[in-house]
Amino acid sequence: MATPQQGRATEDTWMFPPTEGWSFDQVKHLELPFDWELVDGVIAARGQTNVWHNEVRDGIAGALKAARTQPYRVLNEQCVIVDDRNVAKPDVMVVEVVSPGSRRADRVSKPALFAGAKVPCYWRVELDRDGKLAVHEYWLNADTHSYIPAPMHPVHHDKLVTEVPFPVEIDLDALLEF
Repeated sequence: MATPQQGRATEDTWMFPPTEGWSFDQVKHLELPFDWELVDGVIAARGQTNVWHNEVRDGIAGALKAARTQPYRVLNEQCVIVDDRNVAKPDVMVVEVVSPGSRRADRVSKPALFAGAKVPCYWRVELDRDGKLAVHEYWLNADTHSYIPAPMHPVHHDKLVTEVPFPVEIDLDALLEF
């Protein structure tokens, strides 16, 4: 099959990006049988999640929605257009719950993308060695455009308490009670 050089991707051509890669405008209309993101102009399938991942994501989103202040919004799996060829879909804006198929992206790729786009904070949620939730809180360093661990509490166990981006307190242990 010939590689399309321009125009919109179709359900038959999405896997053959043009030399410069797909742009968001070329792919945003696609209805593929899987959830996807745009990474360097290539459509990448998002990994399957499990019940644990979904319960933790929804619990964090609910707690954030209850605590949020203006002008903030809490959105689940909303596209973040980092640039024309990189569109990420965080679990919760901007919180990633690590699952087996997303470890590298959640720990390396997505923080770099979001920091480059000047997103002020990033949380990574995963199970620690004891089977308890750990929330890694990062703040944007404006000089380097990279994330640094939050100065007061870089990793939260049992309870997440932070003032950034707005005051919130989340009982992490309760998120695993399902």
